[in-house]
Amino acid sequence: MKNADKAIHLCSCNGTVPIDVKRLADALQLDAPLEVGAQLCRRDAHTFSRLLGNAPEAIVGCTQESALLRELADEAGSASGVSFINLRDIAGRRACGADVQPALAARLAMAKLAEPAPVPAVSYESSGQLLIIGPAGAALGWAQEAQRLCGDRLAINVLTTDNDGAELPVRREYPLASGRAVKVSGWLGAFEVSWQRANAIDLDACVRCNACIEACPEGAIGYDYQVDAARCTGRRACVKACADIGAIDFAAIGSVRSETYDLVLDLSEPALIRIPHPPQGYFAPGRDPLEQSLALQKIATLVGEFEKPKFFTYRHSICAHSRNSRQGCNRCIDVCSTSAIRADGDGVFVEPHLCMGCGACATVCPSGAMRYAYPSASDVALRVKTALQAWRAAGGGAARVLFHSEERGEELLALTGRRRGLPADVLPVAVHDVASVGLELMLAALCYGAAQCVILSHGDQPEAYGEATKAQTDIGRTVLSALGFTSDALFVIQADEPAELAAALTNLPDGRVACPPAGFALPLEKRGALEFCLEHLARHATRKPEAIALQAGAPFGALNIDTRACTLCMSCVGACPASALMDGGESPKLRFLERNCVQCGLCVNTCPEKALSLQPRLIIGEAARRERVLNEAEPFHCIVCSKAFGTRQMIDSMTTRLSTHSMFASGDALRRLQMCADCRVIDMMNKPGRETSVFDL
Repeated sequence: MKNADKAIHLCSCNGTVPIDVKRLADALQLDAPLEVGAQLCRRDAHTFSRLLGNAPEAIVGCTQESALLRELADEAGSASGVSFINLRDIAGRRACGADVQPALAARLAMAKLAEPAPVPAVSYESSGQLLIIGPAGAALGWAQEAQRLCGDRLAINVLTTDNDGAELPVRREYPLASGRAVKVSGWLGAFEVSWQRANAIDLDACVRCNACIEACPEGAIGYDYQVDAARCTGRRACVKACADIGAIDFAAIGSVRSETYDLVLDLSEPALIRIPHPPQGYFAPGRDPLEQSLALQKIATLVGEFEKPKFFTYRHSICAHSRNSRQGCNRCIDVCSTSAIRADGDGVFVEPHLCMGCGACATVCPSGAMRYAYPSASDVALRVKTALQAWRAAGGGAARVLFHSEERGEELLALTGRRRGLPADVLPVAVHDVASVGLELMLAALCYGAAQCVILSHGDQPEAYGEATKAQTDIGRTVLSALGFTSDALFVIQADEPAELAAALTNLPDGRVACPPAGFALPLEKRGALEFCLEHLARHATRKPEAIALQAGAPFGALNIDTRACTLCMSCVGACPASALMDGGESPKLRFLERNCVQCGLCVNTCPEKALSLQPRLIIGEAARRERVLNEAEPFHCIVCSKAFGTRQMIDSMTTRLSTHSMFASGDALRRLQMCADCRVIDMMNKPGRETSVFDL
């Protein structure tokens, strides 16, 4: 059953949330009546259970008591078909006693939508092989604690990186090694860890008989079974004492060892992996004992098989990363906070096990080669469109759409609503991560009737995410201002506490766009989505500029050419990933289609004559769809058969450059440069006594 067919159970929360059943039913176009209780978790619980038995698929407007209500759903045999949404705090409590019906209707309308199409899953498998890395004292201490608390679930391994004199445990209960230059890569269930052996004694092979300690004349070996290099004079008495065991080998110092593990607890300071979002299964709690304890508790839960969505799709054919070893766009690699994206020939490769689904790569991708899939921009746009339609149908005025993260943002909004009430005109829309909200979604919200589009970020957001969002909003603000709208229609706020969020929402600038709601569905393809939005805004704009100058890095623009330098070699055409540059077919001509240009710079970097330069700008409508000729030239005709090949400018340039070369002193080779391929071969065949050079061919 689709969400659209589910029953809806609302609760007025002891009468504190006013619910107008008729207005909501009309706004949502419901066939069946709404079920409204005053105390679903108390007095009306029996009625709620009975209704669930009649309609096992349901949307319940309460999250505070979801644990209790889910138990009731379990008893009714419908737990799997029940979903919960927070209506009271996010929609039902508005500042200054405002009308809450539009917000209730909008939130319910989004909940009624069918779930987006499923995406492929990424699998992890962890058998519980845990490696603890760090100074000996801390690593051995937490190994003992892990053995005590999680010994039945985890297989403990220890790699000490700092000899701080800590004695080894009395009983051998786990593999132990010491090393330096430790490197960690991988993800949950597939970590590759390598290190250099730092000590002559192999701690895993050592039986701790103490024969080496007694034999060492310098006292360089302690009960940590590490050799103090500063005291050791190289007599190697310890090696003789350990001959039968073979745990001591000074020649092995510096050798590299590599092993695989499922989980890593890194107690190093600084951490071995220093990126904003480390891979799943890797924990670096620092030196704080509380954080170390919490990390160990999380590790204990990561044994078994796990899945997560594959958050992205990628089309190599339109990627503007590179062509023929010439660098183009690097934005997705630069913005990724998990180091999941790397160069891969002319394109990029995304490791799905490392991707955490922020969507920033799709936001900054100029061509749409990288696309966010969980959910797609089209799915989010449909939620926004549906919510705004319900908002208006319930009698609401112009709404400000507020994009926020599903977890952190939802909790912050709920606390703010509970304590202070949200502004009457704010319509929250949850996304997996606000870094995935690109220009197409911002403009789509305005096209669908939002007065303003606001993005809620947080202080611990990676810096690259904030820069990406700012770049997108700056482009949008420039375009809106040029079209006669207020640039404040796109706005970013940052808040981590309810008081901060309340103040930020209260002090939002009055940046309202008055634009008739659009009816189009946002296309999946990014460039097409932007085109739909821009043309709708331009149609209702008060100003109609021919071209809008944009900031450097914008994904729209023209190409300037120095026709005197260009030889029409067409290298730029072969490098263009977006089909913005085309040749002239049978005639020497370079054509350009501005709507396709993503300003990646591959053509500029490829041009051997340095004749091209980018011009960030936006042209809307038919002007952007019309091809224009950037350069054309007189064709050069073969001096023998008069067949057209190449251009006069190119042949003249080649002849001039090579005329002083020793291989062209006779003049025959220069003449052959002015012949077509067929005539050049015939001419060489007619002079059999002459050696053929590479220049002739």
